[in-house]
Amino acid sequence: QVQLVESGGGLVQAGGSLRLSCAASGRSFSSNTMGWFRRAPGKEREFVAAASSDGITSYRDSVKGRFTISRDNAKNTAYLQMNSLKPEDTAVYSCAATGVGATKYIYNYWGQGTQVTVSS
Repeated sequence: QVQLVESGGGLVQAGGSLRLSCAASGRSFSSNTMGWFRRAPGKEREFVAAASSDGITSYRDSVKGRFTISRDNAKNTAYLQMNSLKPEDTAVYSCAATGVGATKYIYNYWGQGTQVTVSS
Protein backbone atom coordinates (compact mmCIF):
# COMPACT_ATOMS: atom_id res chain seq x y z
CA GLN A 1 0.00 0.00 0.00
CA VAL A 2 1.43 3.34 -1.04
CA GLN A 3 1.47 5.99 1.66
CA LEU A 4 2.77 9.52 1.99
CA VAL A 5 2.97 10.72 5.58
CA GLU A 6 3.74 14.33 6.46
CA SER A 7 5.21 15.55 9.71
CA GLY A 8 6.80 18.65 11.13
CA GLY A 9 3.88 21.04 11.18
CA GLY A 10 3.01 23.15 14.17
CA LEU A 11 2.56 26.63 15.58
CA VAL A 12 5.29 29.18 15.01
CA GLN A 13 5.62 32.94 15.32
CA ALA A 14 6.01 35.11 12.28
CA GLY A 15 9.61 35.11 11.13
CA GLY A 16 10.18 31.61 12.43
CA SER A 17 11.01 28.38 10.63
CA LEU A 18 9.62 24.90 10.24
CA ARG A 19 10.79 21.86 8.33
CA LEU A 20 8.18 19.55 6.92
CA SER A 21 8.93 15.96 6.01
CA CYS A 22 7.08 13.60 3.70
CA ALA A 23 7.92 9.95 4.18
CA ALA A 24 6.83 7.66 1.36
CA SER A 25 6.29 3.94 1.66
CA GLY A 26 4.96 1.13 -0.47
CA ARG A 27 7.11 1.92 -3.50
CA SER A 28 10.09 4.02 -4.51
CA PHE A 29 9.44 7.58 -5.67
CA SER A 30 12.93 8.25 -6.96
CA SER A 31 11.60 8.51 -10.54
CA ASN A 32 8.64 10.72 -9.61
CA THR A 33 8.26 14.42 -9.05
CA MET A 34 7.52 15.23 -5.42
CA GLY A 35 5.50 18.30 -4.59
CA TRP A 36 4.07 20.30 -1.71
CA PHE A 37 0.66 21.94 -1.76
CA ARG A 38 -1.30 23.90 0.81
CA ARG A 39 -4.87 24.83 1.56
CA ALA A 40 -5.74 27.76 3.75
CA PRO A 41 -9.17 28.03 5.42
CA GLY A 42 -11.79 29.02 2.87
CA LYS A 43 -9.36 28.89 -0.03
CA GLU A 44 -8.52 26.53 -2.85
CA ARG A 45 -5.54 24.22 -2.63
CA GLU A 46 -2.47 25.81 -4.18
CA PHE A 47 0.89 24.65 -5.40
CA VAL A 48 3.84 25.50 -3.19
CA ALA A 49 6.93 23.73 -4.52
CA ALA A 50 8.09 20.70 -6.46
CA ALA A 51 11.28 18.76 -7.07
CA SER A 52 11.63 16.55 -10.11
CA SER A 53 13.49 13.25 -10.14
CA ASP A 54 16.50 14.97 -11.72
CA GLY A 55 16.60 17.73 -9.14
CA ILE A 56 14.82 20.55 -10.91
CA THR A 57 12.86 22.64 -8.43
CA SER A 58 10.01 25.09 -8.82
CA TYR A 59 8.16 27.38 -6.40
CA ARG A 60 5.18 29.63 -6.26
CA ASP A 61 6.27 33.25 -6.33
CA SER A 62 5.18 34.07 -2.78
CA VAL A 63 7.54 31.53 -1.22
CA LYS A 64 10.59 31.98 -3.43
CA GLY A 65 13.63 32.81 -1.36
CA ARG A 66 11.94 31.62 1.83
CA PHE A 67 11.06 27.96 1.19
CA THR A 68 13.36 25.20 -0.04
CA ILE A 69 12.23 21.81 -1.27
CA SER A 70 14.61 18.88 -1.18
CA ARG A 71 14.47 15.13 -1.39
CA ASP A 72 16.45 12.15 -0.19
CA ASN A 73 15.75 9.30 -2.56
CA ALA A 74 17.65 6.82 -0.40
CA LYS A 75 15.16 7.55 2.40
CA ASN A 76 12.20 7.93 0.02
CA THR A 77 11.52 11.26 1.74
CA ALA A 78 10.88 14.83 0.63
CA TYR A 79 11.32 17.94 2.74
CA LEU A 80 10.12 21.51 2.77
CA GLN A 81 12.26 23.95 4.72
CA MET A 82 10.20 27.03 5.47
CA ASN A 83 11.95 30.17 6.73
CA SER A 84 10.75 33.69 7.42
CA LEU A 85 7.24 32.40 7.86
CA LYS A 86 4.34 34.81 7.54
CA PRO A 87 0.78 34.58 8.88
CA GLU A 88 -0.42 34.15 5.28
CA ASP A 89 1.53 30.87 5.13
CA THR A 90 -0.95 29.37 7.58
CA ALA A 91 -2.51 26.31 5.93
CA VAL A 92 -2.66 22.55 5.83
CA TYR A 93 0.38 21.43 3.89
CA SER A 94 0.22 18.20 1.90
CA CYS A 95 2.86 16.38 -0.03
CA ALA A 96 2.15 14.62 -3.28
CA ALA A 97 3.90 12.54 -5.90
CA THR A 98 3.31 12.28 -9.60
CA GLY A 99 3.12 9.14 -11.62
CA VAL A 100 5.69 8.26 -14.26
CA GLY A 101 5.51 7.92 -18.01
CA ALA A 102 2.14 9.04 -19.28
CA THR A 103 1.16 10.31 -15.83
CA LYS A 104 4.40 12.07 -14.98
CA TYR A 105 2.63 15.42 -14.74
CA ILE A 106 -0.30 14.13 -12.67
CA TYR A 107 -0.14 14.02 -8.89
CA ASN A 108 -1.55 10.58 -8.21
CA TYR A 109 -0.41 10.11 -4.64
CA TRP A 110 -1.32 12.36 -1.72
CA GLY A 111 -0.63 12.57 1.97
CA GLN A 112 -3.16 13.55 4.61
CA GLY A 113 -1.54 16.87 5.40
CA THR A 114 0.00 18.64 8.37
CA GLN A 115 -1.18 21.90 9.89
CA VAL A 116 1.11 24.92 9.84
CA THR A 117 -0.03 27.94 11.84
CA VAL A 118 1.94 31.18 11.85
CA SER A 119 1.00 33.71 14.50
CA SER A 120 1.56 37.43 14.09
